[in-house]
Amino acid sequence: MPATPEPPQTPTTLQPMPRTVVFDLGEVLVPSAGLERRLAAVLGVSEPALREAYWRHRARHDLGEPPDRYWTAVCTDLGLAPERTRLDAAERVDVTFWSTLPPSSSLLIADLARARVRLAVLSNAPRGLAAAVRAAAWSSPFDRLLFSADVGAAKPSQDIYRRADVEFGTAPEQVVFFDDRVDNVRAAVAHGWDAHHWEGAARAVRVLRERGVLG
Repeated sequence: MPATPEPPQTPTTLQPMPRTVVFDLGEVLVPSAGLERRLAAVLGVSEPALREAYWRHRARHDLGEPPDRYWTAVCTDLGLAPERTRLDAAERVDVTFWSTLPPSSSLLIADLARARVRLAVLSNAPRGLAAAVRAAAWSSPFDRLLFSADVGAAKPSQDIYRRADVEFGTAPEQVVFFDDRVDNVRAAVAHGWDAHHWEGAARAVRVLRERGVLG
């Protein structure tokens, strides 16, 4: 007796993974305006002097250097004794400032969360700031948060973009990225991300609508 033919198989349609929208933190979600004035007041120095010392040592701090070592270097440059109360005050102001979202960013994140957009952060940031962002209520809509101090690599190194794809579970073509630094954007594009220079929340929304991420 001839075998009964198998019924035709319905091909399985694989649903593409939704785009992941990745934001930088400093100068994107959190503008720096006012930070140097606050730190200069806490340390009792001029803003230009604070600015120079603050950024001179920041790269090592963002890669995981402990805060005491970072603020001791800053204070030494400023001719200040690295007293415990001074180090703690500077760290507290710095972490609180960078982990506090302004209203414009809060509205943007709320709108994207309501639209069920998958969100992530990729930022050059030290451990203390990373912990504060993870503890902040505003970060709860984010599916992933990745900071340079977590992995010992910083933008624009290709290493951190590769690590981000692993952490986010994305292929490069699935990422839309916003950063304030042109070198970081160029490196992300070279990695394969759809990367854009940050020009404000309104521009980001237009980009996401053009990409079909937002209706």
